[in-house]
Amino acid sequence: MLRALRSSSSILPEPPQPQAFLSTIHPHIDPSQTKCTTPKPFPYTTTLPTLLQPISDQNPPPHLSYAPLFQFLTGQNFLKLGQQIHAHMTLHGLQPNAFLGAKMVAMYASSGDLESAVTVFRKIKDPTSLLYNSIIRAYTNNGYPLKTIDIYREMHSLRLKGDNFTFPFVLKSCANVLDVWMGECVHGQSLRFGLELDAYVGTSLIDFYVKVGELRDANKVFDLMTVRAVSSWNALIAGYMKEGEIRVAEDLFRGMPCRNIVSWTSMISGYTQNGLAEEALSLFDEMLKEDSEVKPNWVTIMSVLPACAHSASFERGRRINEYVNRIGLESNPSVQTALIAMYAKCGSLVNARCCFDRILENEKNLCAWNTMITAYASHGQGLDSVSTFENMVRAGVYPDAITFTGLLSGCSHSGLVEFGLRYFNSMQTKYSVEPRHEHYACVVDLLARAGRLVEAEEFIKKIPMQPGPSIWGALLAACRKSRNLEIAEIAAKELFVLEPENSCNYILLSNMYAEAGMWKEVDKLRARLKCEGIKKNPGCSWIEIKGKAHLFLSGDLSHPQSKEIYNLLEALPEKIKAAGYIPNTSFVLHDISEEEKEQNLIIHSEKLAIAFGLLNTNPEVVMRITKNLRICGDCHTVIKFISKIYEREIVVRDVNRFHHFRDGACSCGDYW
Repeated sequence: MLRALRSSSSILPEPPQPQAFLSTIHPHIDPSQTKCTTPKPFPYTTTLPTLLQPISDQNPPPHLSYAPLFQFLTGQNFLKLGQQIHAHMTLHGLQPNAFLGAKMVAMYASSGDLESAVTVFRKIKDPTSLLYNSIIRAYTNNGYPLKTIDIYREMHSLRLKGDNFTFPFVLKSCANVLDVWMGECVHGQSLRFGLELDAYVGTSLIDFYVKVGELRDANKVFDLMTVRAVSSWNALIAGYMKEGEIRVAEDLFRGMPCRNIVSWTSMISGYTQNGLAEEALSLFDEMLKEDSEVKPNWVTIMSVLPACAHSASFERGRRINEYVNRIGLESNPSVQTALIAMYAKCGSLVNARCCFDRILENEKNLCAWNTMITAYASHGQGLDSVSTFENMVRAGVYPDAITFTGLLSGCSHSGLVEFGLRYFNSMQTKYSVEPRHEHYACVVDLLARAGRLVEAEEFIKKIPMQPGPSIWGALLAACRKSRNLEIAEIAAKELFVLEPENSCNYILLSNMYAEAGMWKEVDKLRARLKCEGIKKNPGCSWIEIKGKAHLFLSGDLSHPQSKEIYNLLEALPEKIKAAGYIPNTSFVLHDISEEEKEQNLIIHSEKLAIAFGLLNTNPEVVMRITKNLRICGDCHTVIKFISKIYEREIVVRDVNRFHHFRDGACSCGDYW
């Protein structure tokens, strides 16, 4: 029918029947489009013919009979059908007024054709608030906040009154671009029009003030509201969590008369973002109870999985994965991507890869590829990072800055210097990705780890930005391995200025002085730390057994099984020395006897955690240890011997990367 309309210069002598119209437009409906949910048979087969009847039975059709049709198509993503109805209207010589134009703008915008929506909007001669509301919503929902604000100014200049459909979208746009002044103006307009008590406007004001960091104003709006929607509570809770005001957020959550899934998810997400992993997991467990009225959805799961990663809680993460499978989310790409990250950070690269493989090839987006590339990098599997990157490019997914951070890090941890330099040089020329500070830091680390310290220092001089802590820190860390005190002192001097309160830089240089027997320099640095009130971060390690984390400090005697742990460790040196172990006392940074140094090595926190694991786990269980600092060289050697003598698989996650120990060897190949 549409072809006939387009080829005809006159109005058809007989009005088309709705069935004929339907049979023509049906092939143009594509339920597989991403924005489209397959329309249910009932409204399509009964409602649409009913709505088509007025424009089919009368010639010319009634002007306003098109409005219900466009409203019906809004949000359905039936763009071709909407275009045909628009063409039908035009061929009958009908032009939309402001009311009909608003419906057409909404239809086009919801179907992804913002250009046509704007064209319709601009052709309306006498616009109304309703028409402006439709284009404001269109710009906001399509991610054009500045356009939204400009349109609102235009609306205001025409003296058209905003309402509770105008202000929420404008406030959302102001929040997105952090336009505090404009948002406050909109707040003033809402007061002028008596909308300050409207739940929708009030919630939008709270959300605006939260996002621009004005929590006090958000709280004032909340206190003035006589009727508070659940969304108002949720917005304020999210604001307090964002500012780290945990207790206030908890009081609000407990005081809510009614909670929905957003309330629970906001709390869990807030706990996770503030590093309170155990609180996040406990609240998630509460949602899983039989008497809980609100159950987790995919957003909740994505919010809680980082908590498992943060606390290296592999068992908790595995149970959440089982729950994901039970509720049918195993095919959700976003959830699987979050699971990849969780498993990788909990030390299970095999499980991470399984989750990656569950995502269909055409659903693997940039985030999924980046997560897998970064996972391989953090485990020191540089070649796998490279192959995954190449597979991604072949799949037609183009890399971004995050991709190259993971890729270059993987090359650095695996000693793939030439690969890394080649990829760094191709960032701009081949992929149009501008190198950032973190990419330059990766290249410095890449060169310095390989012992090319002078080259790394020269590279730093050519960086087109002020080198930051991560760049100088990478150089300093590599200097210890190469025992290059000259360059180490240069890097440390820069770091003492850039981050004067970071004790790690002082400790690292002090350690190098100690290894060189320069005890006077060691004493000077220790005196400086004490004088400036800089506290050293104590080394600690923890291991999860049966869902419970057990924390150990160096020389810790507080654990209930301390006696058994130390008995095992006292017998350990004799066993591993028989297998060829030679204590590396250079890691004991005190001017004491060799015997005392060997004794000091035994009580490092990672050794205590491993001894506890040996005492409390079966041989087939993988021991997963997490340390808050870099693992020391002697502990690295000892764990290799333990893995061989006790026939155990041990995964250690330190501040930089993962080490997988098995059969007397480490996955890092001693390149770390």
